[in-house]
Amino acid sequence: MKFADIAIPETAATRAALEVATAYCSPALLNHSVRAYLWAAAYAGMNDIVFDAELLYVSSMLHDIGLVKEFDSHTVPFEEAGGHLAWVFCTAAGWPVERRVRASEVIVHHMWDKVDVTEDPEGHLLELSTGLDISGRRPEAFPAELRAEVLEHYPRLGIGQEFVSCFRDQAERKPDSLAGQFVRTGFAERVAANPLDN
Repeated sequence: MKFADIAIPETAATRAALEVATAYCSPALLNHSVRAYLWAAAYAGMNDIVFDAELLYVSSMLHDIGLVKEFDSHTVPFEEAGGHLAWVFCTAAGWPVERRVRASEVIVHHMWDKVDVTEDPEGHLLELSTGLDISGRRPEAFPAELRAEVLEHYPRLGIGQEFVSCFRDQAERKPDSLAGQFVRTGFAERVAANPLDN
């Protein structure tokens, strides 16, 4: 698997999702969102996982939108806020209700410890890819050359430190959230040890 082998879906919805992410995310968070799709699509290709590329791409671009100040919620976890925004976005994109719900589910599920690939392949792939990109989980599942190519095209720009800060803020305001649980169970240490940064 090479960087050039990863197909980026070209649809009105994917272009709009990238536009939204570019407008609202920091450069580091934007690159993380793009890498989340790239890692996920690459892993699917290497492991013969059938997935909906448009759904995965849109969900990847919007999965952390609940962390940015314009969409941060003081009452629900950031992944749930992002799921709600995705539902609204997908409505504007003309997606049927079932597909809007799927986008919301994929975003919520990316924070889970494990997502069953047979029940939610896109959620499984996004959970896996974000786990690699933020906490450094399972780097051995991706060839070293591919990792280097992805990071060359979309550098990390200090995403680890930015994420730790975001999660600490989420944990302080929403201690019962998954972000709060992550912070209490060594999240900062896992992020600091991410081999993608070392």
